[in-house]
Amino acid sequence: MAMITYSSDGIEMPNIRKRDTTAWIRAVINAYGKRAGDIGYMFVNDNKILEINRQFLQHDYYTDVITFDDCDGNTINGDIVISLDTVRSNAKLYGKPYGEELHRVIIHGILHLCGLNDKGPGERELMEAAEDRALALRKK
Repeated sequence: MAMITYSSDGIEMPNIRKRDTTAWIRAVINAYGKRAGDIGYMFVNDNKILEINRQFLQHDYYTDVITFDDCDGNTINGDIVISLDTVRSNAKLYGKPYGEELHRVIIHGILHLCGLNDKGPGERELMEAAEDRALALRKK
């Protein structure tokens, strides 16, 4: 059975409702005509995400989320690493509640696995609109 799992490394686990979050993630994946496979979330601090960024992507900077894609056709598989330190500082920077910013980042990784990008011309706006649509699904 495909699973969505949550763990933490070096930081306290965020206060998310795992069952509700998992159902929401599955609904977003289904909205893209895909199927949820094995997805692992790892919540870390800034030091750990910097280490992962350097080791696997050769990037020497902090980030809020790193997505490792292991999808197989229409089945969404992958690992998503989230720095709660950066999520917290971004929430303050953008004037958003921490919980909303955390869920935006949680779904951001899923949207990457569904095929959305945010680096090319116009892609960031498309990603942000997709995040907004996904967040609206969560609130229903």
